[in-house]
Amino acid sequence: MAYDVQQLLDMTQQQLDELFTASPAGEIPSGEAEGTAIIAPGTRYTESIAKMINFFGWQGKVFDPANGVLKNKVSPFGIQAIVAKVYKGDSWLDQKECIVLDYSKTSVVAHWIRDEIRLISPAFYLGKVYWGKERLIDFCLKF
Repeated sequence: MAYDVQQLLDMTQQQLDELFTASPAGEIPSGEAEGTAIIAPGTRYTESIAKMINFFGWQGKVFDPANGVLKNKVSPFGIQAIVAKVYKGDSWLDQKECIVLDYSKTSVVAHWIRDEIRLISPAFYLGKVYWGKERLIDFCLKF
């Protein structure tokens, strides 16, 4: 099934978790992706919060698989900052393979953050964000 951003924004946390666990890691992506934060899934606030975050804060990621890194696009100007190492590893959610976005050794600002992504549709990834070992939010990336 092909998914889009709106479908993910309409899902509950349980539905997002089930989709993530049922999806393959996929290949490490390349290039620029438009990102959408998924906060308070399954509530009427999810879409409004996502729009506000996208405008004022985080807008997506730019992957460089040849060097095993990415940069986040932040601010209304899409500045590329906050580097992460990118590699395949086991998910903290279900211990199956995912693509890990690891900030622990590359960022002073986000060194306690770990993202995990899996391919849910062609050129479309669902992600989980961890702060330490605690799950924080979900997000999606459209290439």
